[in-house]
Amino acid sequence: MSKLQPENWQSKKKILVILAHPDDPEFFCGATLARWAAAGHEIAYLLLTKGDKGSDDPAIEPARLMAIRTAEQLAAARTLGVNKVDFFDYPDGYLEPDLEMRRKIVRSIRKERPEIIVTSDPLNYYIRGKHINHPDHRAAGQVTLDAVFPAAGNRFFFPELLDEGLLPFSPEEIWISLTHEASVVLDVTEYWQTKINALICHASQIGEAQAFRIAMLERRTADSRPEHPRYEEGFRRLFKR
Repeated sequence: MSKLQPENWQSKKKILVILAHPDDPEFFCGATLARWAAAGHEIAYLLLTKGDKGSDDPAIEPARLMAIRTAEQLAAARTLGVNKVDFFDYPDGYLEPDLEMRRKIVRSIRKERPEIIVTSDPLNYYIRGKHINHPDHRAAGQVTLDAVFPAAGNRFFFPELLDEGLLPFSPEEIWISLTHEASVVLDVTEYWQTKINALICHASQIGEAQAFRIAMLERRTADSRPEHPRYEEGFRRLFKR
């Protein structure tokens, strides 16, 4: 890999994205994931819920909504070039970063053995300074960080996982999305349309597609113009101890 890339990765990476809901990866960092997939990195998702409360339609049952959102997520992941999507079955809206959830995530980390983990910021209570952040987003970030350190790399945490053949493993880096404290900002202009195309797959969540496209195109950086837009995604980047 070229040293000129902001990531400065010298080899192909396994990347595990651990977030709360279907559509979170695409909304939070879809253009970055498209960038990484295009560069040949192997990307997998682990989503903690299937989004069973993501609708205001009183006629739809949660089981039907989960089936819809699961299918939408699989289609969106394919659009970005993601290799694998796994779901846990926690109820949407009720995530709590407890020990049982931490154990399950440690199991996944030791099984997948990703060099890079992407999650969300547990300290972000407000989105763009004017909307309340979903508590599941914060819980997903908290439990992921707690699983990464110190549990995933320490054999004395959840020793029953050793009986499953899952040896300790620590990722090289954590990329925290949906943060107000970005330490790295990527120019993802080349992949913004791919992000939009992936988000369009989440038809149950976005409303009228053309209006949504227009709104997403307006999210250009403040110093760019409509005729030459530039788009960015930011992360708090943490490294292995």
